[in-house]
This record gives sequence, structure tokens and C-alpha cells, in this order.
Amino acid sequence: MRNFAFIFARGGSKGLPGKNIKPLAGKPLLQYAVDTAQSVSNISQVFVSTDDDTIANIAEDSGAVVIRRPDELATDTSPEWLSWRHAINWVKEHYGDFSGFVSLPTTSPLRNHLDVESAIIKRELVNADICISVTPSQRSPFFNMVINNDEGFVELVCPPTFDVTRRQDSPEVYDITTVVYATTPEFVLNNYGIFSGKVTCIEVPKERAVDIDDIYDFKLAELILRSRLV
Repeated sequence: MRNFAFIFARGGSKGLPGKNIKPLAGKPLLQYAVDTAQSVSNISQVFVSTDDDTIANIAEDSGAVVIRRPDELATDTSPEWLSWRHAINWVKEHYGDFSGFVSLPTTSPLRNHLDVESAIIKRELVNADICISVTPSQRSPFFNMVINNDEGFVELVCPPTFDVTRRQDSPEVYDITTVVYATTPEFVLNNYGIFSGKVTCIEVPKERAVDIDDIYDFKLAELILRSRLV
């Protein structure tokens, strides 16, 4: 298997400006994803897709190969799936065919190499199209998640067909994380969206599943990282 890791890091971010290069415990956020990818034994090359010169410089200094992303794929509304396709086609043109596509978003700096390796192995083992990462959810659509109905009242997102008096009695649900996505170039090029094929998952503990979207997530990740150094 020839597995390549891809990190998609555009320059703009509304939730946390400059997020991808913001120092986290003394290191740019982007660097965590690159370092983890380089530590995975079954990943042979790391690519960073970006529209930003500063991000490109950090990526190159860390040993990653930079893919210059077109401006139309670097807006707030650009579907990342299209950036995945662009990166795959670029790599095929410059590096030839490869069998495994692994996306490691910068927003999950607390992942470790075992999370990535497990996702690659799990997808191959069960013959899935894609392996995603999940973590146990604190809320359940069967117990404490509601929507507004047509009458102007609220109701459970998924009313259970049996009595549920405690969250623990409801079906177990998970949050999708941005720790890792392991798939194949063919699946990305011939489909659109994660759930357009056979999906499997690995479970990641909450302390490695922090997804940085705003300053509060950032501070939480920094607190966890610093606690590991104590």
C-alpha cells in the first residue's frame, strides 16, 4: 500500500483568524498535523494543500510537499471534497498513482500516530470505502437533543420507540471528529461525500478528539497539551 497524507490548510478562518499558523504550546497548529503524519510508519509522503504563502513556508520547512490550492477552492463556502479531488489529481500528475488517501485536518492537534494507523488498517480490514474517527457524544438525539416542530413546540430529534428515562438507556451515539479520514483516491474521485459509500470508524477518546473551531477550543487544546508536559 502506498499511503499519502494530506493536510488542507487555507489562509482564511472566521472562527479563529490565522488559526492554522497560530502557535499552540509554542508550535504552529499546522505543525502538529505534519509531525503526526511523518511519524506514521505506513505513510510515505505528506502533502499540504494551501492558498497561503506563510502556511506554505511552514509546510516546506517541516518537510511536507506543498500543493498550491486555487483561489476558488479556498473560500469559506468551498466544499473541501473538491480540494481533496484537486490534491489527488495534482499528486497523480507529479508523483504517480497511490493507493491510500489520508486526510489529517489541522484542527485536531491532539491526535497521535496510532489513531492514524488504526484508521488506515481498519478501512482495509473491513473493506470499507472510508474510515472516519468518532468519539462518544455527550448528548443524544434520543434523549436530550430537540428540534422545533411545525406547531412551534420542541420535540426529540429521534423519538425512541421505547421508554428512555436516562441518557445511558438510549442507543449509543458518537460525534464525528476531525482526527482522521482514511480512504482511497478512487473513492474521492468517483463519489461525493463521506456517506456515499461504505463507512467504518475508529473510536478516539475525548482527550485526543478536541476539534479547534474557536478560541475556546484552542485554549482547551493548549491546556491538555501543557498538562501532558507536567
